[in-house]
Amino acid sequence: MTQNIDGTEPRIEHDADKARFALYLGDDLAAYADYTQHGDLRDFDHTVTDPQFRGKGLAGIVVKHALDETKKQGLKIGTSCSYVEKFVSEHPEYRN
Repeated sequence: MTQNIDGTEPRIEHDADKARFALYLGDDLAAYADYTQHGDLRDFDHTVTDPQFRGKGLAGIVVKHALDETKKQGLKIGTSCSYVEKFVSEHPEYRN
């Protein structure tokens, strides 16, 4: 999937019931991107990295994965979260 972080391979899970893409390092929830689904629009409204894992690029990894999955499903991307908005502005391939 991605590079090892501190010797651990990140694992990303999509929990549709919680409307969340979560990145785990081992058993630890390290970062996540939450969204609200509105028809064909998946609006990303909250991105968090656990303080002990900050500075390792994990938010970018989980957001990229979430946006890739959203595009694969043919959904539009909403950017209520400022982090996701900045990410999309820097990666035009995710613009609707």
